[in-house]
Amino acid sequence: MRLTTLARDRRRALRTVRSKVLAAVLAASGLGLALTGTVSVVLQRGATEVRAEASVRQEIDELRAFAAEGVDPRTGRPLPTVAELLRAKIESDVPDTHETALGIVAGGPTYASAVPPFDLNTPAVRAFAARLAPDAPAGTTVVRTDAGRTRVTAVPVTLTPADPAQPATGVYVVGHALDPEFAVVHDNARSYAVVALGALLLVAAVGYVVIVRLLRPLDHLHAAAVDVGVDDLSHRVPVHGDDDVADLARGFNGMLERLETSFETQRQFLDDAGHELRTPLTIVQGHLELLDVDDPRDVTETRDLVLDELSRMTRLVDDLTLLAKARRPDFVTLQAVEAGRLLDDVYDKVVPLGERQWRVEERAEVTVQADGQRLTQAVLQLVSNAVKFTRPGDLIALGSAVRGGELHLRVRDSGPGIAAGDLERIFERFGRAETGRGVEGSGLGLSIVTAIAEAHGGRVDVSSAPGLGSSFAVVLPLVPGPGPHHPPPTQLLPAAEATT
Repeated sequence: MRLTTLARDRRRALRTVRSKVLAAVLAASGLGLALTGTVSVVLQRGATEVRAEASVRQEIDELRAFAAEGVDPRTGRPLPTVAELLRAKIESDVPDTHETALGIVAGGPTYASAVPPFDLNTPAVRAFAARLAPDAPAGTTVVRTDAGRTRVTAVPVTLTPADPAQPATGVYVVGHALDPEFAVVHDNARSYAVVALGALLLVAAVGYVVIVRLLRPLDHLHAAAVDVGVDDLSHRVPVHGDDDVADLARGFNGMLERLETSFETQRQFLDDAGHELRTPLTIVQGHLELLDVDDPRDVTETRDLVLDELSRMTRLVDDLTLLAKARRPDFVTLQAVEAGRLLDDVYDKVVPLGERQWRVEERAEVTVQADGQRLTQAVLQLVSNAVKFTRPGDLIALGSAVRGGELHLRVRDSGPGIAAGDLERIFERFGRAETGRGVEGSGLGLSIVTAIAEAHGGRVDVSSAPGLGSSFAVVLPLVPGPGPHHPPPTQLLPAAEATT
């Protein structure tokens, strides 16, 4: 069982991205090194053969110069016969390291270098020379000698002697041993192979380290994907660098953030709906179960109660749906909004809400990028709350002002105020202050206002104290803020500012 597991792990390790990338790099590097070595060997062998051919051609050119001058350069004596010409050429020749010459006189002697590097006077060479006609051009072949493969070039020599009894033809043979020079090429190739193998091992080591570092975020992605569940979407992948893999990690984190927001919103919606709708449903069910269908008055009262509860449930569902949409990127549509005109429109809409002392305290003439309908909805909600918690004749003042690069849309009232301990709770869903008990509402109004403000990258400021009234302000940046996913916190201002 253990061997099977090890074999499976080994096969899996060979199928990883690291293994595949490293194998591709090593294959490309190895192929490149092998191709370079092969081309180098071929070029060196070709250069060796060209050099051997050039050396042989030089020896033949020297022979022709000897024949043209007809004089032995060492003694200054004439060279009247083929034998004398070949002897003088052989004796004066200084061949290369792997080269030697041979002079064969037809029907006469054979001349060879005094200390030849290898024996050129072999039957194969003599047979090749014998096959050349006196008027034939130079011939070349490759034969085996004690130096290995040897390039042999033979050129016929004809010289009419003064004495008819002397031979008139001969053959000048030059041999250049190829194997000793090819051995140098092969030694270089073996040295190159050792160096190339070392370079390949170095590429493997460096490539592995680099690939592991570059693909490490993939391990984090895998760990995050394994750890992420419906109950925990808070895991994030650490991001380093600014390459494609880092972009992938950032995109994965963004996806997790959107999923977490979506699941959190859905969970909160379900919790809130289940919690708040249970009571009206129980009330409706209880009254319907106790309904006396034969009593018209009981039917009428039950009908009115059921319709009232259903109406409250409808408002509650609408508010919860609105809050659920607040996290969506299309919750607000930004466009140019004139703050002064928006305040005027709101004022015209709120005056009929109740007999209050309506007043506009400030009016900012500034244009901001915002969603006019959502801002109107937020300010109307603040005014609606002010109406609920004030009595006829109390003051409700609206205003807009620019302070510190921010637009403040303020609603101030002279109501009972809010205790310091309740200021934070009123922004919670279904949260109410002590003074709010018995006042009709879902308890979601300020949550909706906060959601609208945060969707604009803003916040809600509040200052209040018992007996001093309350002041709420939707604060928006003049330049569009970071949006709903990075809202600044709601600020609780000193109570003294409630009267300003």
